[in-house]
Amino acid sequence: MTGSALVSIASIAVLGIGAQWLAWRLRLPAILLLLLGGFFAGPLTGLVNPDELLGDSLFPVVSLAVGIILFEGGLTLKLDELRNLRKVIFLLISVGALVTWIVGTFAAYWIVGMTFQLSLVVGAIFIVTGPTVVLPLLRQVRPRGQVAAVLKWEGILIDPVGATVAVLVLEGVLAVESGDAPHLLLLGVVETMVMGAVVGLIAGIILVQLLKRFLIPDFLQNPISLMFVVAAFTLADEIMPEAGLLATTIMGIYLANQHSVSVKHIVQFKEDLGILLLSSLFIVLAARLQTDTLSNLGLRGVGFLAVLMLIGRPLAVFISTLGSPLTWSERAFTAMLAPRGIVAVSVASLFALELHEVNYAGYEQIVPLTFLVVVGTVTIYGLSAGQLARLLKLSQPRATGILIVGAQAWVCDLAKALMDGGCCDDVLLVDSNWDKVSAAKLDGLSVIYASILSETALNEIDTSRIGRLLALTSNDEVNSLAALRFADMFGRANVFQLPLQNAEKRRHDVSLDLHLVGRSLFGSTITYSYLQRRFEQGAVIKMVKLTREFPYEAFRRFYGPTAVPMFLVEESGKLTVLTADNGTTPRAGQTLIALVDPVEEPRDADAIPADAGMALLRSNGSATIRP
Repeated sequence: MTGSALVSIASIAVLGIGAQWLAWRLRLPAILLLLLGGFFAGPLTGLVNPDELLGDSLFPVVSLAVGIILFEGGLTLKLDELRNLRKVIFLLISVGALVTWIVGTFAAYWIVGMTFQLSLVVGAIFIVTGPTVVLPLLRQVRPRGQVAAVLKWEGILIDPVGATVAVLVLEGVLAVESGDAPHLLLLGVVETMVMGAVVGLIAGIILVQLLKRFLIPDFLQNPISLMFVVAAFTLADEIMPEAGLLATTIMGIYLANQHSVSVKHIVQFKEDLGILLLSSLFIVLAARLQTDTLSNLGLRGVGFLAVLMLIGRPLAVFISTLGSPLTWSERAFTAMLAPRGIVAVSVASLFALELHEVNYAGYEQIVPLTFLVVVGTVTIYGLSAGQLARLLKLSQPRATGILIVGAQAWVCDLAKALMDGGCCDDVLLVDSNWDKVSAAKLDGLSVIYASILSETALNEIDTSRIGRLLALTSNDEVNSLAALRFADMFGRANVFQLPLQNAEKRRHDVSLDLHLVGRSLFGSTITYSYLQRRFEQGAVIKMVKLTREFPYEAFRRFYGPTAVPMFLVEESGKLTVLTADNGTTPRAGQTLIALVDPVEEPRDADAIPADAGMALLRSNGSATIRP
């Protein structure tokens, strides 16, 4: 491997994954930063030359990667989500696709100035929306109602449909140019759809049967699943061009909705692989763009984008949702969210290469126009979707609620302190002890009578308003299992549990601490036994407002070394959970929720004994006294 090839591969990996991480930090659409990274790596610096790096294998690799991404998208599609939405989704990927194609064709012909034949191809390319862009936006906006399911299903299913139509249109245009009779478009679409569905379904059934009969060892299940995806894509694509995309999508949908085996581990593996492939693809394809051709489009490209967004998409959604159960606000939101993504870019790049080989006039405009649409739709939709959802009253509130496992008396006191602190309106307790549940209800708390590990609890918990888990039971195993179960839902950074009570086990079994438990609450020594003993001795939950006159050092002097800081509440209401790993030092202006021994309250800072000592919060949440 040459040094330049190594630099190119490293640049793709660093810029791709780095853009994903930076987008998460800045709360921006990842695809926007990925495209900027590709521009930097390709036209601006020349770090990546995809054609030189991959040669003739560039577009087969791109097509296969897109197939794997669509398989991962199919794994997220649950048939239960459809209910009364089947007709809407069918119309969006059929009638809506046709309307988008017609509008895009005439916009390319009248505004961009392409030939009518080439305009037909361009209009077909922009039928797709793209789950690689839609799904991250939906996770960021979190709209209410049925609109999220509609957009998710449409985004995943429209990609193979749009790509198939675009390929058949291109074949028809080239056939006319060569004097041959063009293929019947409708017949070609049906043949491709049937072949893709059959191959994908067979591959999914075979894989499930192998897993069900334990014919695949655990350590090979993810690699063999990937092997089946690659094989299904290739087989379907060899039989009928572009049938591979539908085959992998159908395979994913089948696996997601069968009930014979659990595919949770496969879903997680494909999510990680999908992020890696998506990041690399955008860097590679954006690096092929020539800036001079992009600038040549000028206002014509902007006009095409405006027609696609302001006329094509709203018209397609309006027609497709007539008589549907969607509300007017859900229809409006759907009409204003159709970003284009990786499939549009890859199909346009492939078409440009094929048209270049036959020296088709105007082919050089396809790729820059596609990138302009992708960048424009992602930027506009990405920055406006949240505001639009709030305007249409479809936006869900930020998930600031807390789910607490356990309903002991002192846990109820802690829950009431969190609610009184104004940091979270939703505090929900779950416990399997009816006496504790009854007492918590008498205290006015929201509580569910169930085991946290049961499906009953999962069905009754409204996770749209809850973002953190606190596991506070006396059973370390239950706490750990609850943390594991909700880590996928809330993120590992937001699941907490009391430290394991067996210190010797915790010292020697490092893997248990790191991978099988949540973050340790309050400090490495603040176990359930410790807290229970303190409360039995009369300790109470106290809320203390820290000021310049009464800073954290004064708090430690007054309440002594046995005080256990638990939470910090900002003036804005933001809550910080104090753990063994965050090393946060409280400061003036914050409200501290802590476990303290009952003492007479000071009237002012001067009443605090000067010789009480100075206590500093260490990273493990405990305190040391400085004389």
